[in-house]
Amino acid sequence: MFEISGVPVGKDSRPFIIAEMSGNHNRDIGRAFALIEAAKDAGASAVKLQTYTADTITLNSDRPEFLIKGGPWGGRRLYDLYEEAHTPWEWHEALFQKAADLGIVIFSSPFDASAVDLLAGLGAPAYKIASFELVDLPLIETVARQGKPMIMSTGLANLGEIEAAVSTARAAGCRELVLLHCISSYPAPAEDSNLLTMPHIGQTFGCPVGLSDHTQGTAVSVAAVALGATVIEKHLTLRRADGGPDSGFSLEPEEFAVLVRDCNMAWSALGRINYDPKGSEQGNAQFRRSLYATRDIATGERLTVDNVRSVRPGHGLPPADLPKVLGSVARRPIARATPLSWSDIEAAPDA
Repeated sequence: MFEISGVPVGKDSRPFIIAEMSGNHNRDIGRAFALIEAAKDAGASAVKLQTYTADTITLNSDRPEFLIKGGPWGGRRLYDLYEEAHTPWEWHEALFQKAADLGIVIFSSPFDASAVDLLAGLGAPAYKIASFELVDLPLIETVARQGKPMIMSTGLANLGEIEAAVSTARAAGCRELVLLHCISSYPAPAEDSNLLTMPHIGQTFGCPVGLSDHTQGTAVSVAAVALGATVIEKHLTLRRADGGPDSGFSLEPEEFAVLVRDCNMAWSALGRINYDPKGSEQGNAQFRRSLYATRDIATGERLTVDNVRSVRPGHGLPPADLPKVLGSVARRPIARATPLSWSDIEAAPDA
């Protein structure tokens, strides 16, 4: 387990839940401030930005390969999408200060070395590698050399590509690493999630795991926590109806609060392997079955299935003792509805 700005990350602590702002600020810094406030109010552990410009992430080109085909951004040029969605670099200092004032962790995904420099200058406490950048090993090396915790999404990556990214990060000095299982479609169908991959990633690479969740709703994130996710990343918007490049697969603040509540509840429910009676069960032990007299039994009378039965509540001998009880005789009168005890009975004279 390790910490990001004093907030623990690991299986022994509550899920570290990241509110991804992405482009949901809709190019309005006031809205960006409101998103940080909403993340804090919803109980998120951190808010995350994306640090790039259209020019640092793509080329201003009309060639066919720079046009998006299908999905929520179909028909748009990459350059135009990123120009709309990017968080202006001149906002970063104010956004970091806003988060500090509110007492919520803030960090970002850099997309090139110049973005790493900007974030390092702001004292970023951690760095996120986006799924599409997992194959950019020089970027991963640059980030790892900052000596901060790293979170890397694995969307689209095969096992060999994940291994190359992890090896690069560790060789460059990363000691605190989380890998996020991710389906890089927007929105992602829940049935494509294959959440069983997540614990396998952790076992394979010996590090904490989590989920970068692009499905709609909260159920997949909660299921991931049940499978051991230590980090959950989910997009946050003020209102889906306001539009924006990521609004369709983002949660509104009230929904994000439900996500935090239910993920924390799922983590709390995991507990440990334990077969002892729980505190909340103690009062209900009386409702287990036990052996009772079903009619009045006279002294010396044999106990049979006609006068003894297993019923609720549980104050008598356990039902497993019924074969030993049957055929014995009453030492004293036993009234109907009396729980049986060994002091009430003795072996029959002819036994």
